[in-house]
Amino acid sequence: MVKYKLITKIINEAYPMDLLLLADPSETLVKQYLKFGECYVAELNGETIGVYVLLPTRPDTVELVNIAVAEQYHGKGIGKKLVLDAVQKAKQQGYLIMEVGTGNSSIGQLALYQKCGFRITGVDKDFFTIHYEEEIIENGIACVDMIRLAQQL
Repeated sequence: MVKYKLITKIINEAYPMDLLLLADPSETLVKQYLKFGECYVAELNGETIGVYVLLPTRPDTVELVNIAVAEQYHGKGIGKKLVLDAVQKAKQQGYLIMEVGTGNSSIGQLALYQKCGFRITGVDKDFFTIHYEEEIIENGIACVDMIRLAQQL
């Protein structure tokens, strides 16, 4: 297991856009939700290796809108630790529900979220074809629909 520390990103500091774009290829959308969300990073020896963003959406509800781990650290349990840290931070901030959405083609992410206590709550049909100009292909599957998941905190 890789040892790293989680810190809250300082507002005036540059966000790790390279990592954020691994999870969401639209820089425009990423910049929009960064204006209203809180960005947290995982660091190892001064290098940012993971990131997530919590975005308040409705009273008592927060959404995990972006989570990414640097490719060389995949498969080391960092993604799961980031999700669990996000859940803990949301609880500490008084939220009652956490939501997350991922692509229908994001097989690994769907498994991860369910392992972390999320349950599928719905599907936003054609989300990625409506909101993204370029086609997204993951695991040989066209990313078309957003699978919505949530958990009570």
